[in-house]
Amino acid sequence: MYQFETKIRVRYADTDQMKYVYYGNYARYFEIGRVESLRNLGLTYRELEEMGVMMPVLENNSKYLAPALYDELLTIVTTIKEKPGVRIKFDYEIKNESGKVIHLGETLLVFVNMQTGRPCKMPEVMEKILASYF
Repeated sequence: MYQFETKIRVRYADTDQMKYVYYGNYARYFEIGRVESLRNLGLTYRELEEMGVMMPVLENNSKYLAPALYDELLTIVTTIKEKPGVRIKFDYEIKNESGKVIHLGETLLVFVNMQTGRPCKMPEVMEKILASYF
């Protein structure tokens, strides 16, 4: 299992008229968690794309437990619980400043060969990086 935490401050533009984070922004928060967790491993989305592999999202699920508010510093905990193959699943916990879990989510992505547009195995370099976690 691999886990990484990143922080993000809720911007005014992220909120709705009720001063809560607008529900659609959680998908963006998931992306931030995903991108930064891979960067922490030493691999960026840009590098994956330069290798000819993209990772489109197949599924995106959210569970709203409590609102996130303007100017709060949120912690996005991103976890890969299972060894990826052709697909990779990310789980998320979003915590508010007091450490309370306010949101749960998951995304399922697929590795796709950019030349063929077909699913492919996880790149070997990524497999080597993740090997010690599984």
